[in-house]
Amino acid sequence: MGIISCSSPKEGKRTDTILKERDRAITKDALLEDRFNNLLPALMDKADIDLWLLISREYNEDPILKTMLPATWLNARRRTIIVFYRDKEKNTLERLAVARYDIGKSIQSAWDKEKEPNQWKALATIIKERNPQKIGINTSTHFALADGLVKTDYDELVENLPKELSSKIVSAEKLGIAWLETRTEKELALFRKLVKTTHDIIDETFSAKTIIPGETSTEDLVWFMRQKVTDLGLETWFHPTIDVQRNNEALKSHIESFSKGKDKKIIQKGDLLHCDFGITYIGLNTDCQQHAYVLKDDEKEVPQFLQEAFKKGNRVQDILTSTMKSGKTGNEILLESLAKGKAEGLRPLIYTHPLGKYGHSAGTTIGMWDAQGGVPFNGDYPLQKNTAYAIELNTTVYIKEWNKDIRIMLEEAGFFGDDTFEYVNERQIAVKPIKIN
Repeated sequence: MGIISCSSPKEGKRTDTILKERDRAITKDALLEDRFNNLLPALMDKADIDLWLLISREYNEDPILKTMLPATWLNARRRTIIVFYRDKEKNTLERLAVARYDIGKSIQSAWDKEKEPNQWKALATIIKERNPQKIGINTSTHFALADGLVKTDYDELVENLPKELSSKIVSAEKLGIAWLETRTEKELALFRKLVKTTHDIIDETFSAKTIIPGETSTEDLVWFMRQKVTDLGLETWFHPTIDVQRNNEALKSHIESFSKGKDKKIIQKGDLLHCDFGITYIGLNTDCQQHAYVLKDDEKEVPQFLQEAFKKGNRVQDILTSTMKSGKTGNEILLESLAKGKAEGLRPLIYTHPLGKYGHSAGTTIGMWDAQGGVPFNGDYPLQKNTAYAIELNTTVYIKEWNKDIRIMLEEAGFFGDDTFEYVNERQIAVKPIKIN
């Protein structure tokens, strides 16, 4: 398989290999088939839904259906209807497309338009023949990614189903969330490489190769990251940010820091840099925040007072991840973690979110930067096994040497397995020094 590396061989540093387009397609379809075969039946059983119905029209795709399209389907076609029928007694899962086409090799077309021109009547016949107990549709009041069935298609569906079938319609909210949030072993292996690539790009961005103090701006670094992602044939799911903390500028309030754009600044020696950056690859997303420090001429390493401040950020991470237990809600984890952190004299904020098929994905929410008392509904969802999160948080630390507060802001991809937590590809444990020659 061909590769593209993040750096040339003579530079010595390479990212994990990034597949060419054809190999990405093969990988994507293999991962999807594995999920259909080895994950979806168990998810449907757990949700107690034996028929799952997904309906979308081209360019207006249900966010869940979009994750089920093969590599050669960049969008739905015309009106695409997918039916998953689970027969638990026979241990079978039918995957049918009420569409003119097979959806890749995983979902077979079950509609002969010449025999039955009305797509909705064809769907009704398929459902009636299987006589399910529950028909799950993607509607949800509080989880946007599980609310992909548009009103027009819902109205058409109900109008064309006989009452004995329409009465069986239920929300597939829990099933949809589970589909999005659950990571398979094969996906996790790919995810580790993707997070490593994310770290490599940050490492190159925060380097003397890229930064000339007094000339390079934070915007220059932002666009370096964007260009690097494009050059690698990847995508970014949000515009990166680079910001600066320095000893002669007051710390911005949380509201200003989180709700307003970052000011362009020229990077100077003695600056504490921070980035927020994430990439998309083969249906997975990363989200990472790290720190670096531009050494002054008389400095050989990052000042100890900054490293000690950074350790407090790591400590908040440890408190949060040790509190994560299967079945606990995001709100319970949030409040317990904040209480422990404050009891140790820390000043933490926690705003951790699910990560995977989407950057801000479905699952339990563990705080928001402006909702530290808990998040209604989304924060009441319980933590599930085999799920991934952006462990996103910060802590404010007073720096005597600068006579001011600074904010250590961290974010790393983490995986919650069988009541155990691990970082997908390690985490930053010290501020990176940037030595300018």
